[in-house]
Amino acid sequence: MKINWGTAIVLAFIGFISFILFFVIRMNTNTAYQHDLVTEEYYKKELAFQEEITAQEKGNALTTNITIAKTAEGIVINFPADIQFKEITGIITLYRPSNKKLDFEIPIKLVSPTLLIPNSELIEGRWNVDVNWTYQETNYLFKQQITL
Repeated sequence: MKINWGTAIVLAFIGFISFILFFVIRMNTNTAYQHDLVTEEYYKKELAFQEEITAQEKGNALTTNITIAKTAEGIVINFPADIQFKEITGIITLYRPSNKKLDFEIPIKLVSPTLLIPNSELIEGRWNVDVNWTYQETNYLFKQQITL
C-alpha cells in the first residue's frame, strides 16, 4: 500500500498532537508536579496591591528603615531606633517560593528594637521576608529576599 503526501501530512499531525496531549495529560495528573498559585486568594490580594505600594513607600520615606541580616543564630530584624519599639504591631511573613508548606507568620511583639527568627524554624534556601507593621496608626511594609 502506498501512502500519498496528503495522508502522510495528516498522519504526522495526528502523531504530533498525540505526542503533545500525552505530556499535557501526564503533567496534569502526576502528583509529583505541583501547580500551586503563589497565594490562595490571588484576586483579593491584587485588589489590595495599591495599599501595599503605599505602605512600602511610607517605609522607604522613613529616616531609618528596617534592616534584615542573617547571623549564626538566625535572621535578625532590626526596627528603626528612632521610634518607640513597644508601640509597633504587625506580622512578619516568611514565604518559601519552593515549598508552600514551609510558609509561616510571626506576630510582632517586641521587647527590644530587634527580633530574632531562630535557625531552628528555618530551612536553608531562599526566603521572602515581608514585614507588615503599624506604628501610631500608620501602616508600613518592608520586603526583602534572603538566602540562608
